[in-house]
Amino acid sequence: MTSRYDEAACARWVDEPPKRAERTPFERDRARLVHSAALRRLAAKTQVVGPQSDDFVRNRLTHTLEVAQVARDLAKTLGCDPDVVETAALAHDIGHPPFGHNGERVLAELSAACGGFEGNAQTLRILTRLEAKSVDAAGRSVGLNLTRATLDASTKYPWPRTGATDPRGVHADGTASAVRKFGVYDDDLPVFSWMRAGAEPGRRCLEAQVMDLSDDVAYSVHDLEDAVVAGRIDLSWLRDTGRRREVWGTVRDWYLPDASDAELDEALDALSATGAWPTAPYDGSRSAQAALKNLTSDLIGRFCTSVQHATHEKYGTGPLVRYDADLVVPRATGLEIGCLKGIAAHYVMRADDRVSVMVTQREVVADLVTALRDGPPDLFEPAFRADLAEAGSDAARLRVVVDQVASLTDASALAWHARLR
Repeated sequence: MTSRYDEAACARWVDEPPKRAERTPFERDRARLVHSAALRRLAAKTQVVGPQSDDFVRNRLTHTLEVAQVARDLAKTLGCDPDVVETAALAHDIGHPPFGHNGERVLAELSAACGGFEGNAQTLRILTRLEAKSVDAAGRSVGLNLTRATLDASTKYPWPRTGATDPRGVHADGTASAVRKFGVYDDDLPVFSWMRAGAEPGRRCLEAQVMDLSDDVAYSVHDLEDAVVAGRIDLSWLRDTGRRREVWGTVRDWYLPDASDAELDEALDALSATGAWPTAPYDGSRSAQAALKNLTSDLIGRFCTSVQHATHEKYGTGPLVRYDADLVVPRATGLEIGCLKGIAAHYVMRADDRVSVMVTQREVVADLVTALRDGPPDLFEPAFRADLAEAGSDAARLRVVVDQVASLTDASALAWHARLR
């Protein structure tokens, strides 16, 4: 599989001879990510509901494993190296701070003086600096030191903050979104520039597109499944025209601003015509559980097959890697995925009880930033304490504060908050 990738794609920022010759460079990448602390922390980070709320619902780690499975399967059908795409999928959420996008929102607001915060830019920072595995000749951490192809595949937004477009849509509490989407902080530009050598500015490699779509597919289906099991959604509600119109408003606010009611009605009709779509309320029985699992499998297969066929129709059936092609997502498929995401967003993310919890979460993150920024160095974990000692400006010190807070899980953020108060 690696024969389709040239020497530059297999290169590392710091050269490291393999310890076991039988492994490909991309298999080494995957192993490094699987054994990382950053991946393990996802088990205690929020997905749709808090990770301790129920044994069944997903946390960020279980979501990540599901994204990785979808991504690996889709990569194989297109001819991408499955290890490259799977590693990118495993990495895609490791930059999330405690409380997910809610925590990201606070850190973005409080870190303007050091270049802002964005979960995807934080992912690159973790992979290339913060997650200890390899060092350069001067003894500085270079993170997991992954190959160029894998790092590029992990980069959802291949541009700095200055190249980001204005945010659109709204947060769950109805306020306008303020988080810009970008993939690298200014002080990580050297490794980013190395990673992107030869790439067209702003263009994502095919592997990154597969990773991103797999994320959309997985959480559109699985967040809906969790919400049905938790009793927050009964899909029969959508037979009511008024309720549907409210949901379509959320779809436009959050995901598809140009989607019409008629298009979304058509998308829902197509989804509900699948044989596995439920016709009775979920009652928790084994037969209901099995039916729901069949629905998730059918929907994932539906979306991936549609994209695979559309991409092959445009580019042919030969192996497609790196910048050979762009993923083709038919309009109808994008509408169906957006429809499912919007249902979960409307009935779960925008629910009054969750919005009130989110206010408290934002207060916790803000308090932690203030306490660490104004407190003594011994409040930091040792690795971040060393970073703080090397920081040569207020902006650099603030970046260390943000790195420390972003590294915390939901539970550890609450524990630190209680201790520091």
